[in-house]
Amino acid sequence: MPKHTFKVNGETVTVDVEDNVRTLWVLRDILGIRGPKYGCGINVCKACTSHVNGKAFNPCAVPVDQLDENDEITTIEGLADGDQLHPMQQAWIDHDVAQCGYCQPGQIMAAIDLVRRVRAEGRSITEDDLDTLRNICRCGTYPRIRQAIKAAAAKM
Repeated sequence: MPKHTFKVNGETVTVDVEDNVRTLWVLRDILGIRGPKYGCGINVCKACTSHVNGKAFNPCAVPVDQLDENDEITTIEGLADGDQLHPMQQAWIDHDVAQCGYCQPGQIMAAIDLVRRVRAEGRSITEDDLDTLRNICRCGTYPRIRQAIKAAAAKM
């Protein structure tokens, strides 16, 4: 089988897996990283949202052969700095966002990407920006998600 090398949460990994295996399965089944969740497998629900090279991506839709050794994936597990949570993670706690919690890692990763993109444009997050998020939450905690994103954006 082919070998694929890339970074995950700051560590270089090499996996021996077929080219067409989706990155989500590499993360979860081979590397044991459980933060990115399987929801739909077709890039719709966004429960698996992680970052590649600092930008949001959905590993359920990306075959591992599309990654190269210079690519770095960050999952929810790679956000905290030791015991210090990322401001978005802390905002999730402070605003009591999660109910079942299944979609929350993907929600947080998408929110961080959104804040970074808005900041790169030199502006603050707006309701219209929040409307662009497409991560699905079956529990419907969208009002708390929006509040948490606004709070975290002020601290990022």
